[in-house]
Amino acid sequence: MISTPPMGSRPGMPPPAALGSKPPLQGAIGARSDRLTRLKARIPKPGEASFFFYDAHFKAEAVKILPGEYFVYDEDLLIMTTLGSCIAVCLWDRQAKVGGMNHFMLPDNGGGASDSGRYGSFAMELLINEMMKMGASRMTMEAKVFGGGAVITGMNTINVGERNTTFVMDYLKTERIPVVSKDVLDIYPRKVCFLPHSGKAMVKRLAPSNPEAIIQQERIAAQKVTPVASAGGSIDLF
Repeated sequence: MISTPPMGSRPGMPPPAALGSKPPLQGAIGARSDRLTRLKARIPKPGEASFFFYDAHFKAEAVKILPGEYFVYDEDLLIMTTLGSCIAVCLWDRQAKVGGMNHFMLPDNGGGASDSGRYGSFAMELLINEMMKMGASRMTMEAKVFGGGAVITGMNTINVGERNTTFVMDYLKTERIPVVSKDVLDIYPRKVCFLPHSGKAMVKRLAPSNPEAIIQQERIAAQKVTPVASAGGSIDLF
């Protein structure tokens, strides 16, 4: 029996692609675009980050966390933020493969109750609760902590970064959530990236020349400062 090549092909040539199929690269770009479109179509909850974009450096979808915001997810898109004296906490549940990040500016509202994610006491409760809604448990959460830098000359006497750092470390200790890694204090602004499904965190210390956005952020924090009573993992550099 003599075999014949498929219709429309020639000996030595690959068979024609199936109708409607896409080259692998085109298909990957299309899937990426589809996910970014779905993310942008989300209706954000109060305080939830909503600025989604494609990050060309990491070649991945990303969401930017602004001061007072948080984001929790169970897929590995990039959760990103930039910090001065502010704190970002990345929580991850090793079993549920759920993670999230917040970004707060001050420990609390001077003793008053606040439902703003700009204050650490509310920002931490919000992040933990949203993690639990997605299947995480307080018993299996772990934390990575970033920020708290003294990035503006003349603000050291206020100690915003130090106060933020002390607050969050005490809070996590009280909640029995282990801090597996941290990069805090010093004089550097920081850019932080977090992958919420795998729990991987990356931090880049920026030059202390202070981007204008961070300067403005620090000034807002300084204006809102009020006296208050004293009360394991890995990080990749990129």
